[in-house]
Amino acid sequence: MNFSKKISELENNHLLRSRRVSNSPQTTRMVIDGSEVVNFCSNDYLSLASHPKVKEAFIKGVEKYGSGSGASHLVSGHSESHKLLEEALSEFTGQENALIFSSGYSANLGIFSALRDEIKWALQDKLNHASLIDGSRIAGLTIQRYLHNNLSSLDSKLEKQIGPGLVVTDNVFSMDGDQADIAGIDKAIHKTDTILMQDDAHGFGIFDPFIPKSSIYMATLGKAAGVMGAFVAGNNDFIEFLIQKSRPYTYTTAIPPSVCQAILMSLEIIKNGEQKEKLLKNIDFFKTMSSQLGLNFENSDSAIQPLIVGSSQRALEISNNLFDSGFFVSAIRPPTVPPNTARLRFTLSSNHQSEEIESLLEKVKNAMA
Repeated sequence: MNFSKKISELENNHLLRSRRVSNSPQTTRMVIDGSEVVNFCSNDYLSLASHPKVKEAFIKGVEKYGSGSGASHLVSGHSESHKLLEEALSEFTGQENALIFSSGYSANLGIFSALRDEIKWALQDKLNHASLIDGSRIAGLTIQRYLHNNLSSLDSKLEKQIGPGLVVTDNVFSMDGDQADIAGIDKAIHKTDTILMQDDAHGFGIFDPFIPKSSIYMATLGKAAGVMGAFVAGNNDFIEFLIQKSRPYTYTTAIPPSVCQAILMSLEIIKNGEQKEKLLKNIDFFKTMSSQLGLNFENSDSAIQPLIVGSSQRALEISNNLFDSGFFVSAIRPPTVPPNTARLRFTLSSNHQSEEIESLLEKVKNAMA
């Protein structure tokens, strides 16, 4: 295989991805590749990744449990800390039970692997996360997508399905920032042999979830919660079924107990509501300022604010110009987004200051001119 040729093709099409290196904690102000920048591309929405109380809880967790869990949950890796976190997550979401995974990707693959012999089909929103699409593949299902956030398209495809199946959607869509109509989807599948599965990776901790009865809820703990990992919440029988049948759960070393201790503290801070209030104010300010400056951002009420520029080359140029001006904003290109919809993906955090947002948007306006 000629990997060199493949890499050259990606580079020539402005699709080669590279990793910038940080030399500071994950905050709104960071040192990236040796430059001090304001970070507008982190998923640390509630600014908890470097919160003093979360760090203190993590350190105490290491002192009590050590640095690693040592084994999978079904061997010797399931600690009291894991148990307490699962109980806290089930209470937080109002579900009977919860199960911790090492990442959102692993959790989604774990759900599909467990359901492989139980479902005949899955319908997915056109803009669902890659892990959900890969889940369908793992389950041996044909990839079927309905038009983005389009209940009529969903209804049309539902009529053609035979046997038990899944309707799967992101809650907050990771590259567009808009939200799924969970209540509408739940109504659409009413009286059918269908389970609703939602991926709330980018909404957990910010928006109160609507979790219909007997549905599947997955959320991550490395974004708004500021740590790492993910969980699945649902009724007792389903969670027990996942423990028995989910291959990524069975054959993965459990996340460190110290991480669980940090997440438990994050949940307490989230419940307090102060960080959420600050984030929502920043989102409102960002949307007001961008409108006043005539910038055509997509319609999003979440922390994800995309600005579509079209070509990958143009997106890279603007991203690099912003970095040189002291602002870190990612250029998102195909295949992450559809062809000709390359964009700048701005993400907001609780600890961003209004003057930082205003200065950023003025730089964006100049870069777009």
